Amino acid sequence: MQTLPKKIHVVAFDVPYPADYGGVIDIYHKVEALHHQGIEVILHMYQYGREESKTKLRKITKALYYYKRSTFKNPFVGSTPYIVNSRNGNELLDNLLKDSAPILFEGLHCTYHIANPLLAKRFKIVRTHNIEHHYYKHLEKSEFSYFKKYFFRIEAEKLRKHESILKHAQLVAAISPNDYAYFAKKYANVMYVPAFHSNNAMDYPGAKGDYLLYHGNLSVPENYMAAIGLVKHVFSQLPNTPAIIAGNNPPKELIQLCAHFDNVELKSNLTTEQIHGLIRDAHINVLYTNQNTGIKLKLLNALYRGKFAVVNPLMVDGSGLDAICAVGKNLNEVLLKVKEYLLLDYSSSYFNNRKEFLSEHFNNTKSAQSLIDATDFSADSTPKQRSDKEVLKSLSQLSSFMSYFSL
Repeated sequence: MQTLPKKIHVVAFDVPYPADYGGVIDIYHKVEALHHQGIEVILHMYQYGREESKTKLRKITKALYYYKRSTFKNPFVGSTPYIVNSRNGNELLDNLLKDSAPILFEGLHCTYHIANPLLAKRFKIVRTHNIEHHYYKHLEKSEFSYFKKYFFRIEAEKLRKHESILKHAQLVAAISPNDYAYFAKKYANVMYVPAFHSNNAMDYPGAKGDYLLYHGNLSVPENYMAAIGLVKHVFSQLPNTPAIIAGNNPPKELIQLCAHFDNVELKSNLTTEQIHGLIRDAHINVLYTNQNTGIKLKLLNALYRGKFAVVNPLMVDGSGLDAICAVGKNLNEVLLKVKEYLLLDYSSSYFNNRKEFLSEHFNNTKSAQSLIDATDFSADSTPKQRSDKEVLKSLSQLSSFMSYFSL
């Protein structure tokens, strides 16, 4: 008797290709990894500002559905968070009801229909990309515009209340150990599934690089404030060392600041391939953040493709990645670490140790398989808690992961 292939619906908050920023990087490479494991993915995407990408996505999916996000909605009306309420179309629900396959909702963003009685017998997974109300509180603190600060404050409170919708999921897949610890205290059936990423192999990038690099989406307050801090307190203090700030849509303040220093160059709106080239050729990837939410996929990318990484504690908090980074507690210490590592060669021993670590703990194939193993693909699966054995296995895996860094 021929066995039918396993299917899963993936509901994405954005079009995940090109995979050029944090959230969609995880989604795209998760879909790709599930496809390679023989899972047929039915991909649903909310579209706003990004073009359809049918050719690339068709290669790794069974079917594609695009929906317009309702961005015209008033974000201050009602109790449902704007990021959820603007992804509320009934067309999505109709398409989910065409079969009885499991459903993976990407982030709280996509959970508008998760409590619908019509989905009561479906196996439902929520991939948590952040503790969203924490993330929005950080956005509020980073923002200068009063209107945006007010929006982020209201949205954070709505997200805090909406988070209880996770009780309707049979599985919550947290993206970081920190997030796992938070969600596991509040909900049953939580497991840690490491971030999916673009790096399936590692090539030695050479012993010496030509410059320092900070990269990120420069339209995001967290990122452009980090870039401003690094230019003022680190890069400008090393006038004989070239430094590059790279990312999309930099604000005028950052453009003007970089122009003041001969050794600092701003590169904007680059392709993914160009960013990867900059990461590879830098001697040090310098990354800084004032938020410890989720996991920083740009750091993971830098560790796979680049040489040395100098970061602050919030960049690696709870991720375990501090084991393979140089960590400075503040911008002054980051400057000292940069000066130290400028004198070192990125040797093959550094590279091999990092490769071994990343292969063990951030392996897309392993992560996809753990997600598959935890999913009930049987038709009309009724809501159920994971067995004690499965929960203990998940805790054991996480304990093993974290113990690596306490040696």
